[in-house]
Amino acid sequence: MLTSPGDTPGPPGLLAALVDDAGLFPPESLSMAEALARHRADATAGSPMLSHRFLCSASRIGELRTEWARSPGPADGTEPLRLGIILDTGLDGLGAVDAEIAADPALALEMVEVPAPSAEAVTAALDALAGFEPSVFLEGPRAPEWVKAVATANQPARLRGAKVRCGGARADLFPSPEELAAFICACFEHGVPFKATAGLHGAVRHRDPETGFVHHGFLNLVLGAVRAAAGSPVDRVAVVLASTDGPALVAEARAVSGREVSAARLLFRAYGSCSTSEPREEAAALGLLEV
Repeated sequence: MLTSPGDTPGPPGLLAALVDDAGLFPPESLSMAEALARHRADATAGSPMLSHRFLCSASRIGELRTEWARSPGPADGTEPLRLGIILDTGLDGLGAVDAEIAADPALALEMVEVPAPSAEAVTAALDALAGFEPSVFLEGPRAPEWVKAVATANQPARLRGAKVRCGGARADLFPSPEELAAFICACFEHGVPFKATAGLHGAVRHRDPETGFVHHGFLNLVLGAVRAAAGSPVDRVAVVLASTDGPALVAEARAVSGREVSAARLLFRAYGSCSTSEPREEAAALGLLEV
């Protein structure tokens, strides 16, 4: 069963708190100082489309703590930095990372993203994470059969979710609309929330003129979640994921009811973006975001 992570959707609800700050990661690859400065500026601006959660590799927590302490945080300096940790140090390093963050009142750990490239790795991760309180999103193998295992680990005291990679530096890292639709529908079927990463550089599905890669759009992905949460089959979800018709997608987004928004965003929680301005600019250009 899908349960709320605690975020309060607000206008415009379909895109509220959708974008996690992944400025440290490619292709942006900001320095720690640059990424945190941008994050502070975003926190001050308070865009409703941003989750205001900062993504950082576990291996860089020490660097983050040092840089964050150099100057006050957002507003009056009392608000902790809301963190999403990418666990690049292995499951054995999770306890140390959790303890280091817990010991620093300037930081607040909200979620951990764990790579688990095989069904066996998913099982091992779920076993290792038993009793771990912050939200955890597992990035499992591309075939979505493993999502069912995550469902059995969901308990009222904590959240377990799935993570999907929507692109990367090679064409083969971009899942097809059908493959992505199968993942989304599997998450809905088993009551597992998901988040996404990589390749979502625009609102609408498009071809990058420099690389030739066809990128998924974040608006397509949100509408795919709307359809899946309404019980649509994989093929109907795949159709909206494959659409390059911006006006049609905008019209569908504007027709989504409040109940459908809530169901969709309980399913699709957020995606990591190395740019925090491009998603807002694209949404605003489509008339979907108050600016």
